Amino acid sequence: MYFLALAADFDGTIAQNGVVDDATFEALRNLKESGRRLILVTGRQLGELADTFPKYEVFDRVVAENGAVVYDPATKQKTLVCQAPSPAFVAALKARQIEPLSVGDCIVATWEPNEKAVLEIIREQGLGLQISFNKGAVMVLPSGVNKATGLKSALDDLELSPHNVMAVGDAENDFPFLRMCGCAVAVVNALPSVKKAADVVLDKPRGEGVRDLVDRICREDSAIAPRTKRAIRMGQDRDGRAITIDPEEGCALIAGSSGIGKSTLATALTERMHEAEFQFCVFDPEGDYDDLDHAVSVGGVKEPPNRAQLLKLLHKVDANVVVNTQAIPVEDRPPFFAKLFPHFSSLRAETGRPHWLLIDEAHHLLPQRREGLERVLPNDLRAAILITVHPEAVAVEILNSVRTVFALGEGAADVISGFSRAIGAIPPASFPAFDPEEEVLAYTVRDGRVTPVIPDRPKRMQKRHSRKYAEGQLGEDRSFFFRGPDNALNLRAQNLMIFLQMADGVDDRTWEFHRQGAHYSEWFRTAIKDKGLADEAASIEQDASLDHRESRRRIREAVLARYTGPAKSDEH
Repeated sequence: MYFLALAADFDGTIAQNGVVDDATFEALRNLKESGRRLILVTGRQLGELADTFPKYEVFDRVVAENGAVVYDPATKQKTLVCQAPSPAFVAALKARQIEPLSVGDCIVATWEPNEKAVLEIIREQGLGLQISFNKGAVMVLPSGVNKATGLKSALDDLELSPHNVMAVGDAENDFPFLRMCGCAVAVVNALPSVKKAADVVLDKPRGEGVRDLVDRICREDSAIAPRTKRAIRMGQDRDGRAITIDPEEGCALIAGSSGIGKSTLATALTERMHEAEFQFCVFDPEGDYDDLDHAVSVGGVKEPPNRAQLLKLLHKVDANVVVNTQAIPVEDRPPFFAKLFPHFSSLRAETGRPHWLLIDEAHHLLPQRREGLERVLPNDLRAAILITVHPEAVAVEILNSVRTVFALGEGAADVISGFSRAIGAIPPASFPAFDPEEEVLAYTVRDGRVTPVIPDRPKRMQKRHSRKYAEGQLGEDRSFFFRGPDNALNLRAQNLMIFLQMADGVDDRTWEFHRQGAHYSEWFRTAIKDKGLADEAASIEQDASLDHRESRRRIREAVLARYTGPAKSDEH
């Protein structure tokens, strides 16, 4: 299920003249029995609601007083989202003989045309209060408090994201909570402005419309809402049309040779997810995502991720998590992921979160040869982005969940063809020409279409790799080796600082051999994944006017400028 809760207004939506008919109540109860939550969002006070609608306890939470009060019918616990109105303010209203006048735990309510007198008193007393309207009703609350703030408090308590909530209403004061949810629905009797802003307008009024909505939720679920409400932008095609990925459409695969921007592309996607308030979890085997501004990192180079800490974080609606598995041996990563995945599945079933999984080096976590782990590793995935150099090494059951492949680099066509063969499909007969420096090829599995796409770049690309590449321990396959023209040496530099030390110590002939072979820029580009440093090194390598002493100095300065001191903004 994608929509795990229904948030419904009371008057004019589920109720007519304060009455919820039996058919509507039964529909709501049936929706709850489907495993979904019910949240009532009303401007009424709790006591008034109980007198009018004694069966309100069918709801998992009641957001009352236009968002100022959250009530749990099961525990009878009442939470105030803001302060109570000041006695001086209430006294002034009574002194002006404003009637009718209702004072709740937080709200002060009257009717039009009393709003002018109310506003005068607010100004006279210098109060930070706001007035909202609901078809003639005038409601006064502290600034910033509305149905959306109350609903957000209730959803946090239920560990639900607004994205997984269907909201239905009819009036002005419903705008805030309708806008925040994954699908905004208006009953046909709603105000024209509400219907205009809604994602879906029902054909029937009040309870009749809500009954139809409940039926559609059970039958259609996410298909009710426009795709744009949940899709994440990845880039655009050459005509400027947005290219997006949808969590309800299976997995996406980002694949290509090392050093050409897979993690950069994935980082841009995490930015879009964060902006849209979709929760994500990244499995990071190389520390590439450690310094994301909008995520908490668990684990590191020396410490494996703590499973309990990770799961505790993911239970928080607004927490994005990076799982750094550098300290876990490669052969132990599939079992680690396998033990976690049942927890992910359970959390997703209960809360719909995390909305996205990003699995870097997916061939490590979800390998083709799983050696007895078949029963615990998933046979399919949804709402996941797989990132790998070797798609053919990923378990075919997982590859069968992929709906779109984003292939990078000059070998993009080979990546798509290899993926197709891995899932038993016929590769595309031809591929469009594209610029591998600026575009990727998007392959849609369903129709076999291949489209050049200009991917979005991260808005703020930190030097995420600084500590790792400067002082960490790169594997042998990614280290630099000073070998010299005759392979007489075998000096391994596991990081940039060791590289600089060795560069100062090797003989001039060895230094020049690697410089003239463009080995330094190649290492910076493919292993260090720093295009800016690689380009600068390439210009030094190509400058024939530089001797060994000056070229060493310039390479050293280029490295130190990027990899000493705090992380800073960069464009690579």
